[in-house]
Amino acid sequence: MSMLKQFVNRTEFASYEDFRDHLEIRVPENFNFAYDVVDVYAAREPARRAMVWCNDEGAEKIVTFADLKAGSDRAAQVFQRLGIRKGDAVLLIMKGRLEFWHVLLGLHKLGAIGVPATHMLTEHDLEYRFERASIRLVVTVPDEALEKAIDIAAAKTAGPPILKMCLHGAKAGWLDFAAEMAAADGRWTRPTGAAATQNADTMLIYFSSGTTGQPKMVVHDFTYPLGHVVTAKFWQNVRDGGLHYTVADTGWAKSAWGKLYGQWIAGSAVFVHDYEKFSPTKTLEVCAKYGVTTFCAPPTVYRFLIKEDLSKCDFSSLKYAVVAGEPLNPEVYEQFKKATGLRLMEAYGQTEMTVGVGNFVGMEPKPGSMGKPSPLYRMYLVRPDGTPCDAGEQGEIVVPQDRCRALGMFKGYHRDPEGNKRCMRGGVYHTGDVAWQDEDGYLWYVGRDDDLIKSSGYRIGPFEVESALMEHPAVMECAVTGVPDPERGQIVKATIVLAKGYAASEELAHELQNHVKKATAPYKYPRLIEFVKELPKTISGKIRRVEIRQKDKKS
Repeated sequence: MSMLKQFVNRTEFASYEDFRDHLEIRVPENFNFAYDVVDVYAAREPARRAMVWCNDEGAEKIVTFADLKAGSDRAAQVFQRLGIRKGDAVLLIMKGRLEFWHVLLGLHKLGAIGVPATHMLTEHDLEYRFERASIRLVVTVPDEALEKAIDIAAAKTAGPPILKMCLHGAKAGWLDFAAEMAAADGRWTRPTGAAATQNADTMLIYFSSGTTGQPKMVVHDFTYPLGHVVTAKFWQNVRDGGLHYTVADTGWAKSAWGKLYGQWIAGSAVFVHDYEKFSPTKTLEVCAKYGVTTFCAPPTVYRFLIKEDLSKCDFSSLKYAVVAGEPLNPEVYEQFKKATGLRLMEAYGQTEMTVGVGNFVGMEPKPGSMGKPSPLYRMYLVRPDGTPCDAGEQGEIVVPQDRCRALGMFKGYHRDPEGNKRCMRGGVYHTGDVAWQDEDGYLWYVGRDDDLIKSSGYRIGPFEVESALMEHPAVMECAVTGVPDPERGQIVKATIVLAKGYAASEELAHELQNHVKKATAPYKYPRLIEFVKELPKTISGKIRRVEIRQKDKKS
């Protein structure tokens, strides 16, 4: 049986309004997810399935909660012996390796801070993270180029020497995680007194995706996992005994949304496909083979999935599918529904919070809409002067924090007082995202405030133009940005990745322009079109429009 009822007052609601007004999440004193969820499952049901893991080489493993307890106890012991203490920051570059879950849970038990990161970081990226987060230890997958970059970045970083650990086969100057784990006896007891974790202690630091500039360090405390009860149970609709798959690298905050916290509290096992390169064909194959019941992915993934021959795919085990990370183009929604019979339930959130807006269980989704605010957050739209927006009026999404910090909301940006001042004004968190709300209370994403295009007195959101382009069969992916123009201020530009079977040409560019003119207001059509092989993206798969704008300024 799941542990859900230990933390929520109710699991069923008659309506969205009932859910919004009456959901309560209990927060125990000194809650620690590793002890109070994982270890409790291990004691009650040691053989209970926690994870199904596989990789592209054919290896597979069913991980039980007893396995997780034993592995995390051993990892905590290893880190303690290396001198890692409560409050120390540990950088994790571990892709989808099994060891990630043992390591992260072990850090939770020790009270050290997990700092997940992607393997795609450059030497400069690593140095930035080492210095900003005061990293004491880095744990990484075996990768010669990555290890070299870590060595160089660590040597350049001021302060105490950074310990370096490879999962296995470590070279000179590095520790071997597998060997250290084998040498540990696994005896571990929950710390007490000053060494014990408190709810307000820092548990995780995520570097933001950096869509508009340098990544910020987003700090979450030990209550953060409980905020993901809403994510897992009431948005992803995971089932007790089910198998949930969120497509996300462990270095991305999205993995916290879908690879351990809320899913395990709600009783679902998590599925992990440890791959080196994403393949839509392989994703569909493993979902069918292992019987995935609930599925979550960013729009980028769904855009690739619908280009496959879905008529040949087995979706018999799949009961529910959700999408977040960027706005979902309605065309993608319709194509996926046509192929699977499933409605994609969209949601909105940030690294700074859990699900903030969603098409929650029981709601009727409106394709292209983010849904309605989560019960965890009082959320509304404001004009530049701070006054509330009317229905249909565009405004910034804000979240009041004047009463208390909402469950799942970040503590602030680490070592960034100016950033904290900018985003938290008058007890209100400013997301920097622009949306509008319809008469039924559904929110519709417009774009980041920095991404809005101001042309001839019009404010044009890139998403609407991108959605129109996505309706054309030639378009696989696209990004819409503003280009400086002496007459109009800015003009609309579309950077487009073509689908298979299409070639770039002036004729196709004109066809796409005319298509947009018919699908939206004519002034919104892209006056410039550039065809590219791929779009610049963050580690989490979000399109970096800022990079396109910077490139255009230089050219």
